Amino acid sequence: MCGRYSFVPTQKQLDEQLEGLELPVPLQLSFHIAPTHRAYVIANDRPMALQPMTWGLVPYWSHDGANSGKLINARAEGLLEKPSFRSPALRRHCLVPADSFYEWRTLPGKRKVPYRIRLRDGRLLFMAGIWDEWRGGGNGAKRTFSIITTTPNAEIAALHNRMPVLLLEEADQKQWLETHDPAQIMALLHPPANAMLEFYRVSERLNTPGSEGPELHERVSDDDPTLFA
Repeated sequence: MCGRYSFVPTQKQLDEQLEGLELPVPLQLSFHIAPTHRAYVIANDRPMALQPMTWGLVPYWSHDGANSGKLINARAEGLLEKPSFRSPALRRHCLVPADSFYEWRTLPGKRKVPYRIRLRDGRLLFMAGIWDEWRGGGNGAKRTFSIITTTPNAEIAALHNRMPVLLLEEADQKQWLETHDPAQIMALLHPPANAMLEFYRVSERLNTPGSEGPELHERVSDDDPTLFA
């Protein structure tokens, strides 16, 4: 799955990977994006803009528009069949930019320690997502998104049995935003090649959804599994 991630792009990443996009001013950065938080996406209704949406899909047909955070991820397998995801999977695609995402390893005693995962080459990640718009309330439209997950590549398999779909090539990103063809959609939803990602242990402060700050990206020693960071 993908349950937490960060969006703290460097100026180099902004210049090289988000060049030409309309960016919000000021650009809100976060070391810890959790379910139901506001975050940025590049959606196919405005592919030249970085726009905010809420993480956790609320289907357009929802009765109350409540975001419980249960639909933060959409499994690639069955994406086109599940009622909550079927319509946006065909019509409403987005890219979710991140500099890293987090996953947890369970130690003896059921203690969970977090790891930060990023590309080895220092580029931003673009996770495949779907979005929807709920208009049932009186306060305007509610726009929300879900990150699509798939089976892990070799690196992530050491931590978890799921990972986000990463669209690392510009051609794949463009196709994801433009396609409505079921065969093309499913062909893009696969794990990245092995040896492209790296990860390291980070502070257990990340276990608290409200935590924030650059210290969440700092490396913690893996030598002592009882160390509390």
